[in-house]
Amino acid sequence: MIDVLHDPTDQIESSVELSVVIPMFNEEEALPALVRRLRPMLDGTCEPYEVLAVDDGSTDRTAEQLVDLGATWPQLRVVRLRRNSGHQAALTAGLHYARGRYAASLDADLQDPPEKIPEMLALARSRHLDIVYGVRANRSTDTGFKRRTAGAYYWLMRRMVGNHVPAQAGDFRLLSRNALDALKALPDQPQVYRLLVPWLGFPSGEVTYHRDPRVAGHTKYPLRKMILLAVDSIVSFSVAPLRLATWLGALAFFVCLGTFVYTLAAYSAGDTTPGWTSLITAVLFVGAVQLICLGVLGEYIGRIYTALQQRPTYYVGDDTGAAMETTPGIAWPGPRRGQGNRQDSLGGQSLVFGSDPAP
Repeated sequence: MIDVLHDPTDQIESSVELSVVIPMFNEEEALPALVRRLRPMLDGTCEPYEVLAVDDGSTDRTAEQLVDLGATWPQLRVVRLRRNSGHQAALTAGLHYARGRYAASLDADLQDPPEKIPEMLALARSRHLDIVYGVRANRSTDTGFKRRTAGAYYWLMRRMVGNHVPAQAGDFRLLSRNALDALKALPDQPQVYRLLVPWLGFPSGEVTYHRDPRVAGHTKYPLRKMILLAVDSIVSFSVAPLRLATWLGALAFFVCLGTFVYTLAAYSAGDTTPGWTSLITAVLFVGAVQLICLGVLGEYIGRIYTALQQRPTYYVGDDTGAAMETTPGIAWPGPRRGQGNRQDSLGGQSLVFGSDPAP
């Protein structure tokens, strides 16, 4: 028998006020600097907090360092994914597992200053906001190419998705429990949070900051991943590419119509010498338009296929904070009484494997 239970953050009243979610992949060089800045800042807030570090299948010593840090930092909670699932999937896992009334998401490279989190929290409380975005007011530490491509990305997203998307706002943000629950209620599929969170429509505010250079290591977002992020953003939140394919088809139709009129005119004038150049140009143009349209349709059909498979976006192998959240009748993450002895957390759900019926 298989019982599927949602994680207990939906049902357990937590005393944690603030969760800081940090997706990590091969960040062993940045971890010491992150801890030196993050822990004193959080201890100084006098708020009950947890730091939820999501290890996204790191191949270096990131996971071992996190476990060692947890021995002397009781507020540190480590969630380890079984394989590398990507930054957005790791962020999804962290937001789903966060227990706090508020959750701040932060990258481990310290380009986004953790010292801004108390300001975000104060702004959310004073104005009763569910979302506070960290907006980059200065990106002078980025390369010129990075600034131009980032500017083009946000300009394109605001034109295609809507002006409700904050310009220069990445994944550094604060979410209330209401916003977190709304995100968890969405279907389990790959998300682009910098577009999805504004789409929710919750009351929001902004905190500006200066973007610092990466404290250590190298970027995990090379050009290839940035292009894939842009494609995912466009296809996930807009049908504009399909409309573009329609307009390209209309353009090809009118070009062919013009060519047909030209052919009739040439025939009437007695000039019927075949034109190799015009023929090849027309064939190549129509063929290119058809391939573009097929490619656009393929992107959307591929995402429909992925959604129908209903595979989880992440697979949690270990959660060091699991023992703190047990309650009768809820498998989190260990097996329930009277059931089998193996349970894994899959996506935003818990799967309990056993042979006995539920009590």
